[in-house]
Amino acid sequence: MEISASAVKELREKTGAGIMDCKKALTENNGDIEKSITYLREKGLAAAQKKAGRVAAEGLVTSYIHAGGKVGVLLEVNCETDFVAKTEEFASIVKDIAMHIAAGSPLYVSRNEVPADVVEREKAIYAAQAKESGKPDHVIVRMVEGKVDKFYKEVCLLEQPFVKNPDVTIEKLLIDAIAKLGENICVRRFSRYKVGEGIEKKSSDFAAEVAAAARV
Repeated sequence: MEISASAVKELREKTGAGIMDCKKALTENNGDIEKSITYLREKGLAAAQKKAGRVAAEGLVTSYIHAGGKVGVLLEVNCETDFVAKTEEFASIVKDIAMHIAAGSPLYVSRNEVPADVVEREKAIYAAQAKESGKPDHVIVRMVEGKVDKFYKEVCLLEQPFVKNPDVTIEKLLIDAIAKLGENICVRRFSRYKVGEGIEKKSSDFAAEVAAAARV
């Protein structure tokens, strides 16, 4: 079928894909824009997976201070070349991720970073909670697995829904960026700071110790 220039332009604006890729996608999907978007994203995912193993030693270190100066983030995101690192698109992605970290409070980049003892502690807590339900052991195992998976999604940056678009995760955001910019892109590390964080806990612990000592 004949693909109009306006359809190619619309698809390109929505996906950032090249003209020929947009034309091919529309041809393969009979001019349907939404199906063509899905087609391009699937192709982008396949391409991104191939690039994921490539060395990414360039990139940016950026900071984000939330309004009021109460929360701050320091973040390093890597790409393959200094050329991509200097583009507005890459800088925008890094800024968005830093802002998300400020809002989402992740503790780790990915599951691989979560210490084994932390995972085992969570499993023990979930298992104790599940046993109180009186369910059979095989059901309890599945309940624990489900809760551990939910725990990962809460504390791992890559698995959190992107704060500006909850329909995609941070991992999906990166995959789309890899497909668009043509290089491996990965979050290397981050630190999140919140004014007074931890002080209240220490103060309350100290108060509890004082109260306990007074009762002796």
